[in-house]
Amino acid sequence: MGNMATENAAGNRIEQLLDAGSFVEIGGAVTARTTDFNMQEKKTPADGVITGYGVIDGNLVYVYSQDASVLKGSIGEMHARKIANIYDMAMKMGAPVIGLVDCAGLRLQEATDALEAFGTLYLKQSLASGVIPQITAIFGTCGGGLSLVPALTDFTFMEEKNAKLFVNSPNAIPGNTVDKCDTSSAKFQSEKTGLVDGVGTEEEILSEIRTLVSILPCNNEEDASYTECSDDLNRVCSEIENATEDTAIALAEIADDHVFFETQKNHAKDMVTGFIRLNGMTVGAVANRSKVYDENAEVVEEFDGALSARGARKAARFVEFCDAFNIPVLTLTNVSGFAATMCAERSLAKAAAKLTYAFANATVPKVNVVIGKAFGSAYVTMNSKSLGADMVYAWPTAEIGMMEADLAAKIMYADADAETINEKAKEYAKLQSSPVSAARRGYVDTIIQPADTRKYVIGAFEMLFTKREESPMKKHGTV
Repeated sequence: MGNMATENAAGNRIEQLLDAGSFVEIGGAVTARTTDFNMQEKKTPADGVITGYGVIDGNLVYVYSQDASVLKGSIGEMHARKIANIYDMAMKMGAPVIGLVDCAGLRLQEATDALEAFGTLYLKQSLASGVIPQITAIFGTCGGGLSLVPALTDFTFMEEKNAKLFVNSPNAIPGNTVDKCDTSSAKFQSEKTGLVDGVGTEEEILSEIRTLVSILPCNNEEDASYTECSDDLNRVCSEIENATEDTAIALAEIADDHVFFETQKNHAKDMVTGFIRLNGMTVGAVANRSKVYDENAEVVEEFDGALSARGARKAARFVEFCDAFNIPVLTLTNVSGFAATMCAERSLAKAAAKLTYAFANATVPKVNVVIGKAFGSAYVTMNSKSLGADMVYAWPTAEIGMMEADLAAKIMYADADAETINEKAKEYAKLQSSPVSAARRGYVDTIIQPADTRKYVIGAFEMLFTKREESPMKKHGTV
């Protein structure tokens, strides 16, 4: 590794991210070429960005790290060209690109040259989307047009104290100040916008990226990512029934070695998304959640079990990523219906349509386990048999149908007395809402005991390994 990459924060981050001694710098001698506004008198080593390649656990990756000590990391013509060049190489080699961002924005002295080169970077990112994984980590400022860079990538992380991500700075928003609401903070961006997958210290973020790279396939032509599995494939998940409400815990229970890598963990917590391994194979997981427990088993957040607009958008984006990279999808379904609030009504139909489309459009192996309620169109949206799920399992305690039995009875027998309604509710639950009823019609393939969930889903994905499914010929959908 060249000296430049070890003398500053930008180089140190690369060293921490990659396997020891594996980084090879590309374009280290590049400097700004403009002479406007006395730029020739300013030193611009590497034009403010270190670019090159290395390995993470033996996997080839390309990386760029912005150097805030050079004109505050501002993006000039050559700076953007260097990053674009890394993308060109990554696309040829089929390897991920990792961007470590710390930038004051576009370099004013280079004007249209900088803009043109920066636009090329947008193009490279767009072309790479769905072909190679793209990961961004923000350690300093990422504002204005640069905020589109993490938004164009697949996964984004923010340092908890110093990182800032914004299109317009908090003080530039009418009626707002940074003291009132810091819209650029890691907290706001991870909780409200859904753009950020993880927040933490610099060390924690770089460690999470290393873990993520080892989970993901290198490109869209790799069938999946595998590792050796030492966990018992038939392991009984005796505690999983107690995790019906917090499905992040349930997914960890099913996973090899109890490891669940959660994405967008602070956003739309009523929906859980992330990666697990099953018999060493990477699987994308989507699950409804009604409660969030902390490490002390205390309830810290609670939801009503309905499908929200934010939750649907979060899940849809995740399923689309999995489908693009041939990653099988597992869903744990426990949904009572659609959210009924004024806020949700503004965007719920479109968000639910996006989730419906994502599942219906995905051709990867799809397995659904109904672990609780599965009512109405919200259930249909959650990877149901009718949307193309390859295997659907249900626990004996699951409820599958139009709605809660007592509510259905009240609607059907609106003028009846309480005793009649209770009697009809029991009848409805038995005839229409039980998993046995759904299984008799072929909407559920097998009713399984909760403790056997790991064994069954592993078996399903192994059976589905050779799945081949062609979509109708078209350029792309428009949902």
